[in-house]
Amino acid sequence: MFFLGRLLKDNGINTPAQLVSSFLFPDKTNIKSDGGRLNVLILGKAGVGNSAPDLTDTMIVVSVSGKRGYVKLFSIPRDIWVPSIRAKINSAYYWGKQNNEGNETELVKSLVSGILGQPIYYAVVVDFSGFKEIVDELGGIDINVERDFVDEKYPIAGKENDKCGGDRKFLCRFETVTFVKGVTHMDGETALKFVRSRNAQGEEGTDLAREARQQKVISGIEKEILSVATLANPIKTLNLWRVVRKFVKTDMDESAVAVLARNILSARKNINSFVFPEELLINPPENQKYDFQYVFVPKKGSWDEIHMWINGLLQ
Repeated sequence: MFFLGRLLKDNGINTPAQLVSSFLFPDKTNIKSDGGRLNVLILGKAGVGNSAPDLTDTMIVVSVSGKRGYVKLFSIPRDIWVPSIRAKINSAYYWGKQNNEGNETELVKSLVSGILGQPIYYAVVVDFSGFKEIVDELGGIDINVERDFVDEKYPIAGKENDKCGGDRKFLCRFETVTFVKGVTHMDGETALKFVRSRNAQGEEGTDLAREARQQKVISGIEKEILSVATLANPIKTLNLWRVVRKFVKTDMDESAVAVLARNILSARKNINSFVFPEELLINPPENQKYDFQYVFVPKKGSWDEIHMWINGLLQ
């Protein structure tokens, strides 16, 4: 996905032969890394047609070590409060885009780096309207649903401001989505609902559960892209490339993407996902300090404990 994603920019790779050449013989001269480990921030934004198209409710750091042969994914809770911008972390991309045209991911990379205590050199921004097409182009993905859940208030795109004929509960703005425990083959629309559902009852209604679902889908996409069925099918690969070019932006050049792709391919059997430990965060009462919003803040007032947790996992 990341290797193909770079092709959305005019970087001179216009044919499959050039693409293969860059993958096999990448130029490592100017690649930014932390001792050989690449940390890449994936941002999933709502996209055109939504009331807040540049909010990034999906935020995952992918840490890839070629030396140690692993890929580790860390979800960033969307509701983390950031005092420096007086807003939640999921709005950092929006503010960076408003104030730093042409370098719109620098702010969010800097803020996430401070939270994790790890350098973030690159970012990949995925428009969710394209997310569905990517999954569908792959022929769907298999996801292990850990527990049954029902969300009776899943928002219907385009109906955010519908008056619902005077219905005070605005029920016409929502639909009910249901997921059953077990391995499920999901098309793009189903996978999108799986990662975006926020109003289920019980454990699946929490942001941390939602982040775990997001990681499952990202891993499912990676697994399908790295499968023999995809890699050995040039037509499928080319079609996927065309879809990704439309909906993915990144500040990585082709060499960085090639190195990342090769390392992910080598470590495809050693990919692990993590969410922030609940005991390291608190959800303070909604008050003026946080603009009366639902937020997460570090339990001990700093991100030191998260830094230690991350460092332990990256050894």
